[in-house]
Amino acid sequence: MKRTALACAVLLTALVGCSGGAQPPADARGTTSPSRAVWKPRPGLAWQWQLDGRVDASADVPVYDIDGFENSAADVARLHRAGKKVICYVNVGAWEDFRPDQDAFPSSVLGQPNGWAGERWLDIRQLTVLRPIMERRFDMCRDKGFDAVEPDLVEGYGNDTGFPLTARDQLRYNRMIAAIAHERGLSVGLKNDLPQVPQLVGHFDFAVNEECAQYDECGKLSPFIAAGKAVFHVEYTEPRSRFCAESRRLGLSSMLKEPELGAWRRPC
Repeated sequence: MKRTALACAVLLTALVGCSGGAQPPADARGTTSPSRAVWKPRPGLAWQWQLDGRVDASADVPVYDIDGFENSAADVARLHRAGKKVICYVNVGAWEDFRPDQDAFPSSVLGQPNGWAGERWLDIRQLTVLRPIMERRFDMCRDKGFDAVEPDLVEGYGNDTGFPLTARDQLRYNRMIAAIAHERGLSVGLKNDLPQVPQLVGHFDFAVNEECAQYDECGKLSPFIAAGKAVFHVEYTEPRSRFCAESRRLGLSSMLKEPELGAWRRPC
């Protein structure tokens, strides 16, 4: 599901691996030391998810997930000064006609509309075409100072994209996306794509999920929790009384949000 509502060689050498190695001690908020190349969010961290416009920094939580294009390096720095970790939302599975790099996508990779105004599915089989575009988007996230990336729409194979995508195509693409993030010292989250959690949990540093409680699927995210990786979860229509107790039992970081993903939130 989409929201109802973006070299490494030097960094990798200097920090002895972007995604491996021993874990540093966690700080008081459960996050890893700032000296660590890739941030590793732990289960239970509270978070804010705001994709509607520039960030409202009033939520007293340690993690913010915000739009990478619509927020500036100054916005990220302001959150960092307040002690927050900041995740960069980027669409990697669909073309958007309102993004500044819209002309970088050749017509050959544009598929069916995905139900959101101005968006079309991408042919994720065309890795050589899409990789440099996504690298530039992740460069933007890194250069603005983000700690992590939330790549959206990484389950096109389960939708009517206009292309004969397979689960294998999606695994290949999602692993490439994770590698692009790690090459830039960015943590990366797996957005939804619950059927492929077992194959991808080792490649991603946390998960972001929409409405697993509504569809009785939250247990499928347990491999992330078992691996010590946060699961950032929202519901839109379920009352908190119907999902918060189970979320706490599973170790999810859950809250109720309005579909527009503005600043309003009601955490568990």
